[in-house]
Amino acid sequence: MFPPRLPRFLLPVLASLLAPALLQAAPPVKPARPNILVLFADDQSYKTLSCYPEALPGVKTPHIDSLAATGVRFHGAFLGAWCMPSRAAMLTGRWPHGVESMRMAGKYPASTYDPQQCPFWPRTFRDHGYTTAQIGKWHTGIDAGTGRDWDWQIVWNRPLHPENAGHYYDQQLLSFNGEERMTTGYSTDNYSQWAAEFIKGAHRDPAKPWYLWLCYGAIHGPTTPAPRHKGTHKNDEVRVPADILPPREGKPDYLNQTQAWTLGSNGEILAGKSGETFGDESTKKKSTYQDYIHQVNECVEALDEGVGRVMTALKESGQLENTLVIYTADQGFSMGEHGFRTKLAPYDANYRSPLIVSMPGTLPQGANCAQCVTSPDLVVTMHEFAGIQPAWPMHGRDITPLLKEPSSAWPHVTFYEFSGEHFGRNVAQMVNATPADAAYHHVPWYVVARDERWKLIHYLQKGQGEELYDLRNDPEELTNLASQPASQPVIERLRTALNAELQRTDAGFSIP
Repeated sequence: MFPPRLPRFLLPVLASLLAPALLQAAPPVKPARPNILVLFADDQSYKTLSCYPEALPGVKTPHIDSLAATGVRFHGAFLGAWCMPSRAAMLTGRWPHGVESMRMAGKYPASTYDPQQCPFWPRTFRDHGYTTAQIGKWHTGIDAGTGRDWDWQIVWNRPLHPENAGHYYDQQLLSFNGEERMTTGYSTDNYSQWAAEFIKGAHRDPAKPWYLWLCYGAIHGPTTPAPRHKGTHKNDEVRVPADILPPREGKPDYLNQTQAWTLGSNGEILAGKSGETFGDESTKKKSTYQDYIHQVNECVEALDEGVGRVMTALKESGQLENTLVIYTADQGFSMGEHGFRTKLAPYDANYRSPLIVSMPGTLPQGANCAQCVTSPDLVVTMHEFAGIQPAWPMHGRDITPLLKEPSSAWPHVTFYEFSGEHFGRNVAQMVNATPADAAYHHVPWYVVARDERWKLIHYLQKGQGEELYDLRNDPEELTNLASQPASQPVIERLRTALNAELQRTDAGFSIP
């Protein structure tokens, strides 16, 4: 027997009484999976961003500063010692000693890898419903993964075309999803335009979340400013690093072999040979240190404008609050510090990248984090934001706790390494068998552990020893404290941390 029918006039009353209970019982609406945008500069020192306290005089990066004002600016990131291992780590979530089959092969920068032994994680994102895209510089094997790892790709494939590998700013041979064509125009501007078009909906399914890795060539040498910016920094004050010229008491001898600056007859500091395979025109032009710094600052201008253009596309398309934005660089670049004009070395000036992470409405805004993180950390964190389980063991840690509470304690040291052009098991074989040969462009291989105050550099080449720096009192790393008896407890603690990281990541070697 059916229950009696309620009078029609009682239905609105009953609905109003039941509505709160129904709302309470309803499951929460799951937010859309976030888009992820990684803005990846090339050879950029944190000193070239005006939002960093160490910024050089005259540096102006208002758009990148705005990104920092809407997100979290980290003290820095350690992604890789040079272009190839940095990108390999970003594509695998593993340090070079865990990247199998990657190797140089043929005329530099030609290189290769086996996709079965060395898969790239954007493929995993594709399998989980993301549209993946890469625009710009490629320096990790002649196989750029078009159609396998990437749905859309405009790639400057330097390993595939060594004859075009020095064309950082114009006349680039690009592949548009497999269709090669020679392009003209300032590359930084081109990449920004194509990225903005993708963000606004070109070459993608609007129903899918997306991941875009935008790989600028700026400010890598020849560090060519856009014509509109040439001369805009010619009157900037220039501060010369304290140890741009030798002697450097307590520093390793290899710095004399990597010395990239000379003292001219009139007392000016002039560019000498830096060891850069492409782009080092400073020596040929007899550039003064002042001219070189002005040129770098001018080249940064278009990069900053490009970031502004890309962020405008996010805002205008209504995707800003659902997009995790990461700004960083493949590595830092010493501009005279310790005598260098390159990357490679273990010092902050050479290796440390800027890092800004922003997602308004989800992450704090205008926050600073004193910690440093790594490329494997960023990869693991992107998986966490996307809700995707990594398809293989990765070396990073999820930094979401730091993103939510930037001032919170972080119990882990920052680990990073340099193994030249060697990857995978070859690293351990070299270290264990012939450590005397463990060097690249005169820079010995090394592993590093650092916390907020201390940095221990342990060289893997036999006879090179160690360096210890008190980063709180000596941020420019001028005074090596490794030989002081009072330093031994700190050294032992960081050595233990180094071995723990090597063991955790299956490096196949340890340090004494």
